Amino acid sequence: MSRAEGQQERSASLAHRVPDLAALELLLAVARLGSLGAAAREVGITQPAASSRLRSMERQLGVALVDRSPRGSRLTDAGALVTDWARRVVEAAAAFDAGARALRDRRDSRLRVAASMTIAEYLLPGWLLALHAERPDTAVSLLAGNSAKVAELLLAGDADLGFVEGLDVPTGLDSTVIAHDRLIVVTAPGHPWARRRRPLTAAELASTPLILRERGSGTRQVLDAALGGLARPLIELSSTTAVKASAVSGAGPSVLSELAVGEELSLRRLVSIPVEGVPLRRALRAVWPTGHRPTGPARELLSLTRG
Repeated sequence: MSRAEGQQERSASLAHRVPDLAALELLLAVARLGSLGAAAREVGITQPAASSRLRSMERQLGVALVDRSPRGSRLTDAGALVTDWARRVVEAAAAFDAGARALRDRRDSRLRVAASMTIAEYLLPGWLLALHAERPDTAVSLLAGNSAKVAELLLAGDADLGFVEGLDVPTGLDSTVIAHDRLIVVTAPGHPWARRRRPLTAAELASTPLILRERGSGTRQVLDAALGGLARPLIELSSTTAVKASAVSGAGPSVLSELAVGEELSLRRLVSIPVEGVPLRRALRAVWPTGHRPTGPARELLSLTRG
C-alpha cells in the first residue's frame, strides 16, 4: 500500500472502515455455533445472505476471518482476534441501546399538555381517555389557559404539545389543523334578541356590549377579527365556563364556541341568535416549537386528535 493510500484510508470515517453491528453479530454467532448455517438462522437471515455478509466483512478488513468446510466453519487466527474485538463493540452497543431505552422510558413516562380553554374543557378529556387506554403508564398533566399562554408554555419548554383556537399560529410554533369550530351568539331565553325574526347584522353585534373572553384568547381573537376590532365588552372573563354561566344568568349576550353550549341550547337555557355577515368559523390547531416535531406520547396524542 502506498503512503497516499494509507493516508486516504486513515482519513476515511469509521463508518467506512469498521464493519456494522449486523456483520459483527453474525461473526460472533459463527464463533459460538461453529456453523455458518446455524449462525444465519440465529440472526434471522438466509445462509447465502450470511455468506455474502461475511465475505463483505473480510474484504472490508482485508483479512480472512473464517475457514469454511463441509464439517463447519472455523475461525482463522485473525478471525479469533477480530471476534474478541467484535464482542467488545457489541457489548458497548448493547449498553448504548439500554441507555437510549431508559431515556425513551423517562420521556414516555409523562406528557405535559397545554390547551386553550374550549379545547381543554370539551375535546381533550376524550382524547386523553383514549391515550390512557393506549399508554396507561404515562402520567399526563394538563395546563389550561388562553392561546397566548399556551404559546408561552411551549416556548419556555414547560409543555410538550399545545392546542390553540385563534386565527394565527403564534410566532415560534409549528402547527397542524386538527378540527374546525364555529362561534355563535347566544343569550338567555328572556333577552329581546331571543324573539328576533331576522338575523343580527355585524353593526348590531359590534354596537352591543357583550360578555366576552379576555384578550389573548382564541375566541376573542376570532370575534375581534370578524368585527374589525369593534367588539364591546360588557364583562371580560378568563374562562368559557364563566362566560357561559353569565350568559345563562341573563347578564347579557355572549359569543361562544358551538362546542361549549350544546347542552345549554338543548335545554333552552341559552338561545342561539342568527348573525349575517360575520365570519365566525375557526380552525383548531395542535402546536409545538418550530423544528421539534412531537415524539412519544405527544405524537400519539396528536394522532388521536385526528381520529
